[in-house]
Amino acid sequence: MDYKLALKRIKEIFSNSSNILKDVVDFLYKNFDHYSWIGIYLVEDNDLVLGPWKGKQSTEHTKIPIGKGICGSAAASGNTEIIPDVKADNRYLACFVSTKSEIVVPIKKDDTILGEIDIDSDTKNAFTKIDKEFLEKIADMLCEHI
Repeated sequence: MDYKLALKRIKEIFSNSSNILKDVVDFLYKNFDHYSWIGIYLVEDNDLVLGPWKGKQSTEHTKIPIGKGICGSAAASGNTEIIPDVKADNRYLACFVSTKSEIVVPIKKDDTILGEIDIDSDTKNAFTKIDKEFLEKIADMLCEHI
């Protein structure tokens, strides 16, 4: 799917949905083949707690301390993390044998981290600058709904 069209459709979700987080996750999973697992984690105290997710199977990592793993590192720094090969990054908390790459996009309001979008791919080097910019726009929209 074209990213501009996808952003337009996501804006429609924000206008029409009563369960925005879940509907955004479902939309991304359905429309982007290289997104094999998608979850939104929300900050609770010093942890990331898994909210809505979509994928072939659930993850055992439903609660991640901020600062631990790639997700926790992104939450601690406030910066998007793109990992082209998860096996080459010692921070990676293995969820699925099939995962080859990952992108984690913090959802923040000003300097406060509210949560993050975590996406795995079964393909190495799956995430581009375009994915990063696209997902950061979605994260910016989500910060008003958390």
